Amino acid sequence: MGLMGTSITACLLACGHEVVAVCTDLNLESVLRNNMRSFLDQLAVEGKLSDSPVKLMNHLILTDDLFRLQGVGLVIECITEDIAEKQQLFTELEELLATDIIIATNTSAIPISHLQFGMKYPGRLLGLHWAEPAHISKFMEVICGDYSESKYADQLMNLATSWGKEPALVRKDIRGFISNRMMYAMIREGLYLVEQGYATVEDIDRACRNDLGQWMTFAGPFRFMDLTGVSAYVKVMEGLFPELSQAEQVPVFMKNLVSQGHNGLSTGSGFYNYTAETAANWERLFINFSLEIRRLSDVYPQDAGDRLNHD
Repeated sequence: MGLMGTSITACLLACGHEVVAVCTDLNLESVLRNNMRSFLDQLAVEGKLSDSPVKLMNHLILTDDLFRLQGVGLVIECITEDIAEKQQLFTELEELLATDIIIATNTSAIPISHLQFGMKYPGRLLGLHWAEPAHISKFMEVICGDYSESKYADQLMNLATSWGKEPALVRKDIRGFISNRMMYAMIREGLYLVEQGYATVEDIDRACRNDLGQWMTFAGPFRFMDLTGVSAYVKVMEGLFPELSQAEQVPVFMKNLVSQGHNGLSTGSGFYNYTAETAANWERLFINFSLEIRRLSDVYPQDAGDRLNHD
């Protein structure tokens, strides 16, 4: 169980659910429990818990036995991004679960329809895409595959709302879903600008922080165009769209980063360099910032402008 699985478990515990978490290495049990407790402590400070962290941790069963999932009401899979491994797990789960129990996969890009192939009851498999940190972020995508049944999508949307998320429903299966397709389109353009010498990594991060980063939590792109005037965007699109990057290959300089072991905070270098101390500091600040953004988005919910009594 990695960071995402730990964070998802903490989110479910925070809402009062009984959780059976399957881990392949129980030697990590104390570490995992400590991490989950720290996540619950963060939410306790924010007033987001249904009970005390101590009592909520008592709702957790941590096991390496898949058979302990018999009788659960929902399974959330968050193993490695490998189609064959996920399909094998779904085969095993279908031998354990009642036919109407939803299996939700936390894949961030694999089309759900690919994962439904070979299942006895493919209608109960849907995507449930979380964002890190999963216990804090309000983001969630519920993704329908070609064979997913709408009643299960409705159940997941309702559950996600009860977890404090603002879920988006992806009604037709597509690789990358909503947020990743939007994000990677932006990243592709950023890589193009760096590769062609128009800007540095620092320049692009600075521009995105101080423009997109200023309004994105308040309004998505379509609401923002409404706020600032749709006609102006049409004019810009006519000239800009033909010049945007259409690259289909990852730039060589980015592949070289990875091949040379520059993977970001975990290795001490990526697009930027880090010491052990600054890497830990960036991780701490990211959690703090995520909590502050969550508070701000609670003050300004997606429909804030439709509430005439909202200041």
